[in-house]
Amino acid sequence: MTTAYKSDIEIAQSAKMVPITQIAQKLGLSEDDIELYGKYKAKINLDVLKDHNKNKDGQVILVTAINPTPAGEGKSTVTVGLGQAFNQIGENTVIALREPSLGPTLGVKGGAAGGGHSQVVPMEDINLHFTGDIHAITTANNALAALIDNHIFQGNHLKIDTRKITWKRAVDLNDRALRKIVIGLGGPFQGVPREDGFDITVASEIMAILCLARDLKDLKVKLSRIVVAYNIDNEPVTVEDLGVQGALLLILKDAIKPNLVQTLENTPAIIHGGPFANIAHGCNSILATNIARKLADYVITEAGFGADLGAEKFFNIKSRAAGLKPAAVVIVATIRALKMHGGMSKDHLNNENIAALELGMQNLEKHIDSVQQFGVPFVIAINKFVTDTDKEVNYLLNWANEKNYTVSLTEVWEKGGQGGIDLARKVINEIKVKKNNFNYIYNSSDSIQDKILAIASRVYGAKGVNFTTKALNQIKKFEVEGWDSLPICMAKTQYSLSDQPNLLGRPTDFEITVKEFKPSIGAGFLVALTGDIMTMPGLPKNPSANNMDLDDSGIAKGIF
Repeated sequence: MTTAYKSDIEIAQSAKMVPITQIAQKLGLSEDDIELYGKYKAKINLDVLKDHNKNKDGQVILVTAINPTPAGEGKSTVTVGLGQAFNQIGENTVIALREPSLGPTLGVKGGAAGGGHSQVVPMEDINLHFTGDIHAITTANNALAALIDNHIFQGNHLKIDTRKITWKRAVDLNDRALRKIVIGLGGPFQGVPREDGFDITVASEIMAILCLARDLKDLKVKLSRIVVAYNIDNEPVTVEDLGVQGALLLILKDAIKPNLVQTLENTPAIIHGGPFANIAHGCNSILATNIARKLADYVITEAGFGADLGAEKFFNIKSRAAGLKPAAVVIVATIRALKMHGGMSKDHLNNENIAALELGMQNLEKHIDSVQQFGVPFVIAINKFVTDTDKEVNYLLNWANEKNYTVSLTEVWEKGGQGGIDLARKVINEIKVKKNNFNYIYNSSDSIQDKILAIASRVYGAKGVNFTTKALNQIKKFEVEGWDSLPICMAKTQYSLSDQPNLLGRPTDFEITVKEFKPSIGAGFLVALTGDIMTMPGLPKNPSANNMDLDDSGIAKGIF
């Protein structure tokens, strides 16, 4: 007899949320420290950082995963469940997550609010408009685009080369028809015709900047440094040159404040910022993490996709910018996903297959190796499914035992925090008994090529890196501009350790090809584009939007 499970939204809508003022009080925040967005959502005022500055910094635990598959890994679910488990064993804990984008929410991937009995709520609000942060970023992005075109229309005193405008417009939807467009048509009073395009908002440099800014002053400085175009002498033109950083800051004055919500078990959660990890740096905001560190003893956070993308960028970009030292890492995997990495098709994953599992373990092994490159203690979290057989589970546990890896079977989807208590205790033990030798895998003074080679060889397992002529010419330009000291943000497929999405498991004897760069000088990193990564995704044949609706009572349906 098959057990009937409630959908994520059914579970979320039956949750007993408490007023967000009570969650704030639990963290030692007063009514003046928060701004209410209804009964269950609030923004945290930035003065909280100064007011709690003398508090000891909490320990940051990063949750990452193997390369994602259609079988699902449940990284966000484990993150939420682990935070709830910490809370259940009496630890003062805050969860820090990214905000979901409407693109994947309406598309195919789903949101980022967890699942089952390990969710952040109100789930439907978080997965839709939330507190309007992403809309504010969209507006700031497009205001800048309009100001660039207006400057050109009004005489172009900065001598911007209209063929070398790098700033695109943005919308937080998957809309492939907007990837490449022509604007300014209709005659001399309609603007100057030129090619343009849209990125999805979470790929906007303004999203990355918001997530890496330490305060309002830092946000303004970073906005001013955005390179929007090049002039006829091939010199960079910045937001500061246009003189509009103040206007952009004004648009973002509320969006910079992190958002406070709760889990199904009323554990505090701070959700803020949402850059993708395959085309951006994939981490929630530094402000959210820093506030969480001042309010709790433990902060459970996550980074997008697998350790080759999210974790690498968390270490090399976010940790470097925030000056934080992660205390431990949780590497999430499922037996189902490991079997897919071992060559098994999605349609047959319910069948026991030790041979496929054994092959798929190589993907997990490489991610373990990658985390070890950074010197941080780790625990493997196996997100258990009802279809996992005893034989498969025992094989995995024996494998971990033979290699002296700490592993925990988690059932946080079905049991909430109770299903993650073993994981929580093992993570705390690793922090206490294992030496933390956290380090970056490249130095700021290393050349651009050497930084990329370090990532490709040590994290991906590549034997080398190829650079196109365009990429090499860009590197020369970056060196002249003094940008070569910046960290690297790799834009790469999330599905494979390589830059080829079909190479699952642990590919060997492959090379990474860097096609070109996108300098994100405001954010403070250089984006290296590999493979066929697009900054504006498309919708699938049957998008999730087809199943979404409101019932006659105004209750949301079909959001997972």
